Amino acid sequence: MTTTSGDGASDIQRIVESAKRLGVELDEESTVRWMNSIAQESTSGDVVVDTASGAFGHRVAMLDFSPKDLERFRRIGKIVEVTGPGPDVESALAISGSAAQSKIQSFPGDCDYFQRLNIKAATRPEACAIMAKLMRDKVISTYRGDTYQFLEAKLGSYPFDGTHNGSPVHKGSPMSWTYAEIEAGQLVIDGPDGPAILRWDEVALDPGWCKLDWVVSDPERRQLSNASNVIDVTWEAPDGHIESLDGYLDAFFQEVYLDAEDVPTFAKVAKFVSTDALDEYVERLEGEVRKYLTEHLNYGKAAKRMYNVFRLSGRHLEAAYVRELFDEPATILYQVWSLISTLDNATQPGSSIPIDAVQAQADALVLDVVDALEGEEETEIVKSIMQLRQALELQDDGAARVAEVEAAQTRVINVVNTFYREKLTGMPTISDYITGIQGAVTP
Repeated sequence: MTTTSGDGASDIQRIVESAKRLGVELDEESTVRWMNSIAQESTSGDVVVDTASGAFGHRVAMLDFSPKDLERFRRIGKIVEVTGPGPDVESALAISGSAAQSKIQSFPGDCDYFQRLNIKAATRPEACAIMAKLMRDKVISTYRGDTYQFLEAKLGSYPFDGTHNGSPVHKGSPMSWTYAEIEAGQLVIDGPDGPAILRWDEVALDPGWCKLDWVVSDPERRQLSNASNVIDVTWEAPDGHIESLDGYLDAFFQEVYLDAEDVPTFAKVAKFVSTDALDEYVERLEGEVRKYLTEHLNYGKAAKRMYNVFRLSGRHLEAAYVRELFDEPATILYQVWSLISTLDNATQPGSSIPIDAVQAQADALVLDVVDALEGEEETEIVKSIMQLRQALELQDDGAARVAEVEAAQTRVINVVNTFYREKLTGMPTISDYITGIQGAVTP
């Protein structure tokens, strides 16, 4: 692990002065408190339970968690959690990503969930079959409702390059399933030897990345969100050994679990997480940072992952600085960018999400942009969102709609990238980190 060296007081003063120069409000006293807390928690036990709320998670993750929206996450969790009858199916549901960092993420993106689904079975194929049935049953039972609409599932990996529903797919990448395909239990892809049928139950024997996606509405808040559930399915053999069905048992450094009653399931599964889990997790995060700094340029996504890299690898000064960026007014545009996709998903033909919910969310985005920006940038983005609002009201999935969505997102992400790039590269140690990552990529 890399740690920040030097005199603590002078280092903090230096980062405060750098933040001030860059126009970032960073309170020295609160920064010191946070750094003292994270240093203490990093050397303490792994997991802590918040007895007041019933939530639990890794001690470092719990530092950034606020229970103020916990009941909302629990309500949405009832939609996304995959469950099964009897004692042989165990679950522990968590929020992850910006949803789990509600103390610092003033403008979170989607409602991201992570579920540990442990299945007791005589054999691995039997566990896979149970998982496939539970996932299919969940999708069919929550296809659509007044406050939710199912979007797609990920299960299995494409066995070859080809085309699926008109889009190119690549061998080894996660398979995407529509509701109709899940209901039918099969999908068709056009491969090198012509059309091929892939069956839900068969691909489940090598499930790969398991994920379910919905768009949900919150009538009280007049807010839409994408809600996803990444499911780490494990098989518990008769001898008590536990293994992940996708070959990798995920670490638990960024999840906040919603119910203390799930501690026994979590603890049982977590015992089998690799002893090198933290190093592996940071390495995987840095792979995502590299992706968003090079292949798919998005400094906002990169910043969110950098924060987790820094706080888990001992670079607490850099983490403290990035932490403050999430509260800057301009960062609400990251949420605007994410919600444009949510609006698109909510108005696909056949969606059960009321159009007035879409209109209310679009109007809220306009107000957010007006509050965050001024001048030509504000005018252009507001214009894009209003044009998008009109296109979405038609609930037409034609080329004009796609163009409006892409235009609005492009204008917003350009501002987001400029903001995060300037703030991140303005801090010398973070600038060096970014340069190192970008320079390591061969053109």
